[in-house]
Amino acid sequence: MRKLSLLLVLAAIAATGCTPTERGAGIGAATGAVIGGAVTGNVRGAAVGAAIGGVSGAVIGNVAGRPGQCYYRDRYGRRYIAACPG
Repeated sequence: MRKLSLLLVLAAIAATGCTPTERGAGIGAATGAVIGGAVTGNVRGAAVGAAIGGVSGAVIGNVAGRPGQCYYRDRYGRRYIAACPG
């Protein structure tokens, strides 16, 4: 239980620098893996759950993003947000 708590804390810290789409995909995949593994009782069910949850979470996270805004990277690799072209 203690290892699981530590893993969840580390995952939450890593997700703070992500876009809403990336964050939604991560949360969806983790939730799907847990539910899929619990329902089927095997690794295959967890993998299918992670795939379905990841895609669903990415779609939801993408919708939650800023409309009309795009993410870009400058030449130093830093991410910034600006209006989408066209």
